[in-house]
Amino acid sequence: MATYPGISSEAFKHPLDQQAEQALRSVPGFDLVSRKFVEFLYERPQFVYLMGNSIKVGPRQYANIYHLFRECVRDLDVNPEPALFVSQNSQVNSYALGQDNPYIVVNTGLLDLLNEAEIRTILAHELGHIKCGHTILIQMGIWAMNAASILSEMTFGLGNIVSTGLLFAFYEWRRKAELSADRAALLVIDDLKTVMQTMMKVSGGSAKHLQECSLDEFIRQSENYQELDQDSLNQIYKFLLYNGGINRQFLSHPFPVERIHYLRKWANSEEYRQIRQGNYQRVTKEGAVDVDSNPPSNNSVNEAEQLQRQIQELQREINRIKKK
Repeated sequence: MATYPGISSEAFKHPLDQQAEQALRSVPGFDLVSRKFVEFLYERPQFVYLMGNSIKVGPRQYANIYHLFRECVRDLDVNPEPALFVSQNSQVNSYALGQDNPYIVVNTGLLDLLNEAEIRTILAHELGHIKCGHTILIQMGIWAMNAASILSEMTFGLGNIVSTGLLFAFYEWRRKAELSADRAALLVIDDLKTVMQTMMKVSGGSAKHLQECSLDEFIRQSENYQELDQDSLNQIYKFLLYNGGINRQFLSHPFPVERIHYLRKWANSEEYRQIRQGNYQRVTKEGAVDVDSNPPSNNSVNEAEQLQRQIQELQREINRIKKK
């Protein structure tokens, strides 16, 4: 496996990721959501939930997976080491969240489907999100969507968040961020076939019928999908599918066949070859994406009291909305 000491996320970030983030930050309402998100940040409750309801991976818990994880952390030069949890969930899924203390969650459904090399691919992908500082923006997008769906009218001063296009911008960025994480996985695994095989299995693989699946056919499917763009109506349908125009749900990931298309193109690029040879941008300062929150500070008040105040403020806001 390949190792990249000192590598900066800027060395492999997909340009569409960077462009979409810039567009997101320029959308009216982003700064407001940033401030409100930090006020009602739920990173710690999520971590407490995982500590109470999942298995924290370590030297004596899922030891082999922990070994794979530590190698990926080393290869991408991620510091400090995030926490890793295994959650009892049959859904084939994994995710990375957290700002100050980032963590990765892998579902048992994923572990039961994939082999060791493919599990390593997933771990490298999620570490790519952390390396690129994606996790805070991902959490902000989830929080904004929940705020929009839980209450009939937008609270916390968000206003018409959907009409401003902010949710659209969040999810457009989230999909492009996956392309950067895919690149991180390829850098660590250094085997395009393994990464594509992982994508195929996650999108529709069956442990029982795996011998009937063909990666070559899946690649051809990816090529055929790109050809659909020759019809302008298909382009409209793609847009609607991604942005809730048909199934009323924003999609957080590009379709796997699209991800394969982008990754195959990068694997054949000079940029990828240069990184593999050790010619890449070194880190100056890595970490989560900065959020300009300007939160009030009072060192004399402990965290429990701050949390209690936030809950009371939230309850008052909800009560105010209910009285309308």
